[in-house]
Amino acid sequence: MLQCSVKNGTTVQSNTASGDARRRLTELREAILRLHKALLESDRVGYEKTFGKIGSPYQFLQLLTTDPWFAWLRPVSQLIITMDEMLDAKEPLTAAGVDALVAEAKALLTPAVSGEGFSQHYDEALQRDPEVVFAHAAAARLIRAQANGAAASQLPPVRKS
Repeated sequence: MLQCSVKNGTTVQSNTASGDARRRLTELREAILRLHKALLESDRVGYEKTFGKIGSPYQFLQLLTTDPWFAWLRPVSQLIITMDEMLDAKEPLTAAGVDALVAEAKALLTPAVSGEGFSQHYDEALQRDPEVVFAHAAAARLIRAQANGAAASQLPPVRKS
């Protein structure tokens, strides 16, 4: 909703539209961040079953950025980075910009059994880990609501991990 007022003969536009876009993007970012955390933890467990315990948080960070085991997670990481950049930008957020990220998240978070790359790994994570399923359900619900124009505050609460 865009609100305008007239002051001294000049139209002044309020930040309501930008504030709404910021709220939507922040809600989406938080949901994707929770999903990303669940995916990282799930894949860490698989990695440790295969190669042994990861020695430290620093080693885990190194593995996340360099090891092919975790490379499939980079599209989600990049989506979060894009959201952070939009939230930190000096230009006001627009509904169209947020809508584009909602569409990108929706396309990315579509698992595929017969797919490859991210969608296949994502499907495997959903099959093996209930925490990933819960985080996916919350993110998908928010994405659906935002695509249909509903605010997250209008949605019933979901389980947070």
